[in-house]
Amino acid sequence: MSVSESLTQQAEAVRSFNRFYTRQIGVLDEGLLASPFTLTQARVLFELGTRKTVTASEIGELLGLDAGYLSRMVQGFMAQGLVARKPSKEDGRQWMLSLTAEGRKAFRTLDRASHTLTASRLAGLSEPARHRLLTCMRDVRQLLTPADENTRIVIRTHRIGDIGWAIERHGQLYADEFGWNGEFEALVATLFAQFASKHDSARERMWVAEVDGERVGCVFVVRNAEDRTAAQLRCLLVDPKARGLGIGKRLVDECVAFAQSAGYARMLLWTNDILVSARRIYQAAGFTLVSEEAHHSFGHDLVGQVWARDLTSA
Repeated sequence: MSVSESLTQQAEAVRSFNRFYTRQIGVLDEGLLASPFTLTQARVLFELGTRKTVTASEIGELLGLDAGYLSRMVQGFMAQGLVARKPSKEDGRQWMLSLTAEGRKAFRTLDRASHTLTASRLAGLSEPARHRLLTCMRDVRQLLTPADENTRIVIRTHRIGDIGWAIERHGQLYADEFGWNGEFEALVATLFAQFASKHDSARERMWVAEVDGERVGCVFVVRNAEDRTAAQLRCLLVDPKARGLGIGKRLVDECVAFAQSAGYARMLLWTNDILVSARRIYQAAGFTLVSEEAHHSFGHDLVGQVWARDLTSA
């Protein structure tokens, strides 16, 4: 399947979900939530109901509404006695909008109806199902929201629960993206178990990356089994939802800085040539390819690679 064909199918899947979800929340009813308001009118009332005052242009920018269309809507609300307006003190060209007492009554009715409908949908699900639904909704929101300066990225050392999460994410992610079988998850589980049970905290360490409090990446460093002067970087992972934020680079940089401070002369890592994004991160961090060898693992024919970086130079 070509990239364009795949994108077409994915776009249709999103549109199908949108049609399903709009039915669930009553958007297709003649009046939203059995009210006399359309969805767009209800959104404008909600923005007015959650703020003391706001300009028409601010609402238009927030909701992506045409200025003329919004102006006609506001005029209609004013005719119904729902909205009042007055010139802005800061900018006489702007109108400050606010709900009247009647408008606040309409807003509260809409707000209660929306809450009741949503709660009734959730009540039909078990607690684990509700948690899963909310997690998926959060993921959708994060994926469709461009990262900005407000995104909080934290790189920290590991704690209880992180290793179990790292094993699960490795197994599932590599199965989804590359079709690797359970052999890979078993290998990862063995490596993490060895680290968890007997690592030397002074010379071996694991880091976890979080975005807004959610785990999205990991990596760890141990002493190389054959060369005690060399550190071994293992199990670098960045969840797809956090790619593009520079997290892989930050995790590798953390490994290099730690290994240098711990007195290692060089750092080694093993990867496969199919992991293109990871190899780019290693190259950017100063690693060079030492050797490569074909092998059959995880249900596929692969080319394993050893990369190395000198740690003695600044």
